[in-house]
Amino acid sequence: MTGMARWEPDSRGRLRHAALDLYGERGFERTTVAEIARRAGVTERTFFRHFADKREVLFAGSEELQETMVRAVADAPASLAPLDAVARGVEAAGAVLPDREMARRRQTVIAANAELRERELIKFASLSAALAETLRGRGLEDPAASLTAEIGIAVFRNAFERWLAADDERDLPALVRDSLEQVSALAAGR
Repeated sequence: MTGMARWEPDSRGRLRHAALDLYGERGFERTTVAEIARRAGVTERTFFRHFADKREVLFAGSEELQETMVRAVADAPASLAPLDAVARGVEAAGAVLPDREMARRRQTVIAANAELRERELIKFASLSAALAETLRGRGLEDPAASLTAEIGIAVFRNAFERWLAADDERDLPALVRDSLEQVSALAAGR
C-alpha cells in the first residue's frame, strides 16, 4: 500500500492483518511498529490509537473475551450447576474470537516467543480469576469456585486448541461441549 490511507475504513483490522503478516515473515522480535503501520497504510500515531504496543495486536480483545465469559456466567440461571454456568461462559467466548485462520496465525506467533507465551498464560490466569469471582458472587465458596473456574479455563484451552487444529472443522462451542462431556465422563469414572 502506498501513502497513508488514514481515511480508509477498518484501520484496526488492517493493522492486525499487517502485523500478523509481518510477524509471520520476519518474526515478532524483528518487526517494528513503524513497519506494521506502513504495511497497513496508516501512521504510527494511528497504530498507537488502537494498540499500546506491538504485543497488544495479539492480545487486543482479551477484555471483551473476559467480559463475555463473566457476563454469561453471571446471567446463567441460579438453578444451573456451577460447571454448567461456566460452560455457558466458555461457549459464549467463541462469539468474540477472530476467525479460525487469524487465530491460527496468532497462535503460531505466540508459540514462537517465550514472552508472548507468558503473556498468554497471564491472560488465562486472569480469566480464571474473573470466573472464580463471578462464581463466588453466585454463592459458590472456595475452593469450589476456584476449582470450577480452572476447569472451565482448561476446557476452553482444550477446545480452542482442537478448534485450531486442521483435522477438526467443528465450531468452538461444539468443541467446548465435547470437552465438557469428557470432563463429566472422567468425573463419573467412565
